Amino acid sequence: MDGKEQDQTVDEGRKAVFKIPSTAYLAIGLLTVCVTPIALGEIGGLQWLYVFPLGLFVFVARWRTVATRRGLAVRTVFGHRDLPWSALKGLAITGKSRVRAVLQDDTQVALPTVRTRHLPVLALVSEGAVQDPSGVLGDEDVRTANPDGTASAASAASAAETTTGTTPAETSEPEADPGK
Repeated sequence: MDGKEQDQTVDEGRKAVFKIPSTAYLAIGLLTVCVTPIALGEIGGLQWLYVFPLGLFVFVARWRTVATRRGLAVRTVFGHRDLPWSALKGLAITGKSRVRAVLQDDTQVALPTVRTRHLPVLALVSEGAVQDPSGVLGDEDVRTANPDGTASAASAASAAETTTGTTPAETSEPEADPGK
């Protein structure tokens, strides 16, 4: 990796990809197998039934939201939109726990596959640009990374304490007893 590529990877910071699980491709494959006897059977002209598995394949491959330090990248079946954190006024939650980005002009943009349970992750990736309404993360957890792209030791320790309930010193292996 040359210096330019290394600078780009360090600059990205944290990244979260919200997408449909890859196991959906198994269901699409099963649908294709089930459609095949009908599409290629004795009745001619039913090959158009392969449009359904193909459409689902494209849907699963494209439908996602990517959150980075710079903002959100929203990708739908027919389009792509980049939303920098500075362009957001906030986030709106729909009745079915879906999340929408509210822009400065009060227009709302649906965030594919992002649910309310993902809000702490968005707060962590945005490095404080989006607040965590759940209260799972504290201010020290959302701290900006060091210039070299690594989290500070205090930040890493508090993240370990938050996720496991123990400090890094408590998770070490016990020493062997010399008397045994």
